[in-house]
Order: sequence, then structure tokens, then C-alpha cells
Amino acid sequence: MDKNISVLVFPCGSENALEIHQALKDVINITLIGASSIDNHGSYVFKNYIPNMPHITSTNFINKLNEIIVEFNIDIIIPTHDDVVLKLAQEANQIKTKIAIPGLEQAIITRSKKKTYELFNEYSFCPKTFNNLEKIEQYPVFAKPDDGQGGKDTILIDEKNIKHLNKEHFKNHVLCEYLPGEEITIDCFTDKKGILRFVGPRKRERVFCGISVRSFTINLSAEIEYAAQTISNRMKMNGLWYFQLKKDVNGIYKLLEVSVRTAGTMNLYRGLGVNFPLLTIYNLLDYDINILCNDYHLEVDRAFINRYKNDLVYDTIYIDFDDTITKNGKANPEVMMFLYNAKLFEKKIILITKHEYDLNLTLNNLSIHLGLFDKIIHLNKSDTKYQHILHTNNAIFIDNSFHERAEVKKYVNIPIFDVDAIQTLINWKN
Repeated sequence: MDKNISVLVFPCGSENALEIHQALKDVINITLIGASSIDNHGSYVFKNYIPNMPHITSTNFINKLNEIIVEFNIDIIIPTHDDVVLKLAQEANQIKTKIAIPGLEQAIITRSKKKTYELFNEYSFCPKTFNNLEKIEQYPVFAKPDDGQGGKDTILIDEKNIKHLNKEHFKNHVLCEYLPGEEITIDCFTDKKGILRFVGPRKRERVFCGISVRSFTINLSAEIEYAAQTISNRMKMNGLWYFQLKKDVNGIYKLLEVSVRTAGTMNLYRGLGVNFPLLTIYNLLDYDINILCNDYHLEVDRAFINRYKNDLVYDTIYIDFDDTITKNGKANPEVMMFLYNAKLFEKKIILITKHEYDLNLTLNNLSIHLGLFDKIIHLNKSDTKYQHILHTNNAIFIDNSFHERAEVKKYVNIPIFDVDAIQTLINWKN
């Protein structure tokens, strides 16, 4: 890209929003701005963060959004929630920048499972649906909200529990044939010319609250490719999108849903070289797309990551070497990440150590450059570290030794940290 592109991610605290951040944060000439209506994890991650956005149902939402677009020179908005996708699509003519969605028709159809199934009713991959509970020909059936997500308010209905159900509750539900087989997600990209450029199926091995947390790549079969091509053509897709399939009682894949927003586990194929958010941005900017995907099996398992905020003010770090920067005689990658993170924010790093060997040689053997440290204090075994700590106002001390930490706390009275607490000091906004 020849110029800087400002990208607004809204809302920015969800799992898929964090995937967009991860996918774009290191791209040259892209500035990321996150915004949310409620306080969420985005404030821990986005360097440029806008809180207190009006909810999309608020009367001043579009006006406020346009104010932000002008103030931050937003070139592209990437919506991360299905309701936001639909809202921005409906108001696209009033919004003063590009939106990373195919269009209004696609947003309407993908937000409704009924409309999705109606569109693909004639195709073999469309599941059988029933208009109401009285029309059910064979049990069990699966009931899910027309605009639902994450598996909320779904229920398996059989001959026994149907007698006790409040039928009025299911007026806005889709009644679908029961699909007992494996479930997969297929990540796709269709370019500006309507050409389906990438189809990447992955197995949803483990799901938590409707979110895939363990997934691995699987081979693209003719059955899956046919469904992808059909959906792309019929819906006139443009940019990233995904759909989900589940096998019926006969082992045939049937459609669950289609979505035109980023999926959190798109990071699986990003690990193989397919950066869906970036491809979508290039596509919106009218660039020609070229996709390179590595051809090997990859698996991902997603879990919580801890990010912290603190009100600690410091400009100098005193840090031990043996069993602090090192672990089992090797450089500790997490500690090294913290030190480089500290350098990013212009912290002064002072190495204070009682290392009994040639320190320069040890650092060289571990590929740790002397330039990482602003100063090195090399002590004898009998020396006390606290006596050499001079920056007492805005300094912190890191050491795996409880004894050393206790002395520094007693005599210098600055914040002290063991290795296990270093993650609380990392600033994730850069």
C-alpha cells in the first residue's frame, strides 16, 4: 500500500475482533482503531481505542460513527457482530467510508436462517425444514432462533418433550432436520470479480459457548467445494465469508449457516498464509489478489490469554540474570518478550547479576545482545543487590530469588516481581 489506511474494528472486544487485530497489527501502513459500546477486552489490546460508542439501536449512532470516521480519517470499517453487519449494511448510504461487507442483500440473508434455507432450498446441501411443529414428519428435529448465534436458545425436540413445550416460544425458530454428524467450518474468500479464490475447510473439534476453540485443517472434497461455489455464486459474495456444514444421518453434509464477518478461528488458515482481513482490505482498495497457502496439516487450540492494566509508573527496570532471564540455562522467551516490549516503550533496562562465569561469553552463547541493556552491574556472590539500586523513584526490580526481592522491598521500597508476574507488566497495545 502506498498510503496509510485507517481501519476501524467495531465492536473490538470479541474473539473475532481480536483475530482481526492479530491479523493486521503488524501490517505496514495500516493503523488499527478499535471501538466498542461497552467496556471490553479491546481496551487492553488496541493502541487506538474509542470507548462509549452508542449502541447500534441508538438514534445518534450513525452521526457519532461519522464523527469518528472524519476525526480519525477512517478508510474502512470492519464489523465483527452479525447485528452490526446488518445495521451498517442498512445505513451504508449514510456512512462516510467503506464497509467490509458484500452488501445489504447478503447481510439480510445471512442474518436469517430462514432466508438462507429458502435461498438454497433446491440444493442437496440444504437441510429439510418444517414450517411449524404440527408439520414435523419425523423426530427428532432441531429448533434454533432464526437470528440466533452461539447455540443460544436451541433445543432438540423429540416425541417426548414436544408435549411439554410452549409452541408459541418457537414462532421465530427454524425447525430443521436433526444433523447428528461431524460439524465443519469452511473459510472462504471471493474477490471483487466474483471469483471464489479460496476455500478452506476445518474441523470444529472442540466448541465452547458456540465458539470453535480447537480446530484443524481437513482436505477439500468435491462435496464441500460444490457447496462453497454455489453459495458464493448465488449470494454474489465479495470479500471474506464462511459457512458451516454438519452431516445428516446418512453422512451427507447439510448447511447450518452462512456469515459475512470474520470468524475467530480464521487464524488457522492465517497460520498457513491466508490473511482474510488483509485480503478483504486489499479487495476493497481494488487491488489484485494473489493467495499463497502452505500445504500442510495445521491444528489450533484456543484458550484464554491474560492481559493486564496497571497504574504503575516506572522508567527503569533492574533485572536478574540466572533463573530470571534464563531458565535451565537457556534464554526465557517470555522474559525476552517483556524486555523487548519494555524497549518499545523506552524503559531503561539494568542487568544486575551475580553470574559466576564470563557474562559476555554467556550472553553471546545465548544470542542476547549487550545492547539490550543500558547498564550491567556484575556483582560478587557476597554483594547485596539492594545497595546498587539507585533509581528509587521510578524503578522496579525483577528477580527469581525471594531473598533478594525481600531485601530490595525492605531497604529500597520499590515494586518487586518474580518471573511469574512479568506478564502483568507487558503492554499489549503495541
